[in-house]
Amino acid sequence: MKLSEIYTFLDSLSPFELQEKWDNSGLLLGDFSQDIQKIVLSIDVDEALIDSMEENSLLITHHPLIFGGLRQLQFNQYPANFIQKMIQKNISNISMHTNFDQTHLNDYVATQILGYEIVQKEGFVAYMDVEEDFDTFAAKVATAFSLPHAKCVKNAQWIHRAALTTGSGGSLLKFVKADCFLTGDIKYHDAMEAKSINLSMIDIGHFESERYFAEILLKHLKNLGLEAIISSSKNPFTYI
Repeated sequence: MKLSEIYTFLDSLSPFELQEKWDNSGLLLGDFSQDIQKIVLSIDVDEALIDSMEENSLLITHHPLIFGGLRQLQFNQYPANFIQKMIQKNISNISMHTNFDQTHLNDYVATQILGYEIVQKEGFVAYMDVEEDFDTFAAKVATAFSLPHAKCVKNAQWIHRAALTTGSGGSLLKFVKADCFLTGDIKYHDAMEAKSINLSMIDIGHFESERYFAEILLKHLKNLGLEAIISSSKNPFTYI
């Protein structure tokens, strides 16, 4: 199948125009006229993954390999070192990032991983009615994401409604209308701001909350009759 046909399908599934202005989703590497024999799905690109892939393959990632404008390509530096290897093996790359967050990832995590119904959606934020004690809810969240502990900002003992943004959603906290906000990469100043507006928070991890990208997309690719391989993406962080 031509890369252009796969791209058109992905665009209909999760329109690239939905991505944030700072994002770089879409075709990052490749030629729309290329014939694709194999597809690999992964959250990120790493060297081991590139080495394991066959030539003339398509790699669909959640996070873009190229975020800002490239002013130079020094092949001993990231991301040029990966780009060089991908070009040598004729590996194309499509990223589905913030567009996929809005259309699929938040919904899947809320309903399939946490087990709550979505009662409202506002862009990147999905709302769930919880009605649980905070400590009970926090423990449940930590278990669902296989977190070693629940890193929390606790401002209430009872959670009526929770909000969810997978990945890194700290910049959205001032717009959240809930008792508790679940997102990853919560910074110290995010926590201080949350305290000031009486918003509880639970850090669900960036990788931990987005690692379902490949399995979600795989189901849709099968409907197109395409076979894809899920790469076993690894969290760059180690907990000791």
